[in-house]
Amino acid sequence: MMELLDLMMARHSSRGPFDPDRPIDADALHQILRAATWAPTAHNMQNFEFVVVRDKAVLAQLSELESATSPVFIQENFAQLSFSEAELAAKKTGLLADRFPPEWTSEAAQQGRLVSEMRPLGSQVREGPVLMVLVYDPARRAPASENDFLGAISLGCVIENMWLMATSLGIGFHIISPLANEPLVEDVKRVLAIPAELAVALSIRLGYPIDDAPGPRVRRDLTDFVSRDRYSRS
Repeated sequence: MMELLDLMMARHSSRGPFDPDRPIDADALHQILRAATWAPTAHNMQNFEFVVVRDKAVLAQLSELESATSPVFIQENFAQLSFSEAELAAKKTGLLADRFPPEWTSEAAQQGRLVSEMRPLGSQVREGPVLMVLVYDPARRAPASENDFLGAISLGCVIENMWLMATSLGIGFHIISPLANEPLVEDVKRVLAIPAELAVALSIRLGYPIDDAPGPRVRRDLTDFVSRDRYSRS
């Protein structure tokens, strides 16, 4: 078992393909879901459920659903990009531009004018051994939490627990958000028989990566975000 901090540092998004012929065994999947059980949630509400999809026919059906990336996402993503490893190292935040389609680094993308085409979700959904869809009840709000801010934090804690457990087991973990976006989410709910009153937060691909090199990773130094006794950021 990894030391906890080492485990946190090893955790990363497995964006590449997963081995379609290597299933996740029931015990490993159980451990990942048990990790979700013990995540801290506001008022211990535990306002989350998972639809665990392993059926190849259902995964294929979901993979055929089409989605487009919004101009707003592309523009705001552009603002987080670095165009060299040196620039990324200096910023200490964000991602390398080469992770994204070339058109996402264009002037049109920077100005919010790039409209992506509708495309099937495709192999990312179809070829992984497991897809988990996280749902919650938006009618249940953490007490006195505006816009259920604490509820959203709780879902983040659930995901982090699961991600660390998956990492400790050598299982790749990748959050994919389009399944929660309008209007695609209505098709997802139909395919998975999710009740209308529940909301889809996000989905997670799980599997054994074929090539899992995460690329350069950066983090801020403690001195960049820690103040002592009084706030001292300029």
